Amino acid sequence: MKTLVVTGTPGAGKTVLAKKLSLLLDYAYFDVNSFVKRAHLYSSYDRKRQSYVVDEAKLARELAKVRGKALKSSQKGIIFDSHLSHFLPPRLVNLCIVARCSPQLLRQRLAKRGYPEAKIRENLEAEIFEVCLSEARDAGHEIVLFDTSKATTAAVNALAARIRKSVRT
Repeated sequence: MKTLVVTGTPGAGKTVLAKKLSLLLDYAYFDVNSFVKRAHLYSSYDRKRQSYVVDEAKLARELAKVRGKALKSSQKGIIFDSHLSHFLPPRLVNLCIVARCSPQLLRQRLAKRGYPEAKIRENLEAEIFEVCLSEARDAGHEIVLFDTSKATTAAVNALAARIRKSVRT
């Protein structure tokens, strides 16, 4: 079974990309953010940032368990989707896809979600300073960058073909 993680700044287009890839590759899709809430993998809620404070070590352990259960099933692969998915240890991951987005488009997407200006600014800074990419690199993941600002059906299909080739599905 192959394991992919799709990570990137909130609003960068991870979920749309991950769901399209799961269909094209016939891999299971796993929403890490919902899992964090359901499994109470957070220590608190940050009202200022309007987000949960996640215990990254606990998240990594629990995602490894999810992957282990999926491994025992007859699935071809699984895609973990979240700005936190790169915390799954690289030894368990075949490929880490980092979704990137132009700051202008990211601002529009986050504003459309109703994010307050401070949260939009924080996420724009995270994108500009490549926080998810840096964390994934520091962890040792094999990384593919995908710019969702320019994503077309052909680009997603090409990415799926590249994944098939690189992870030998």
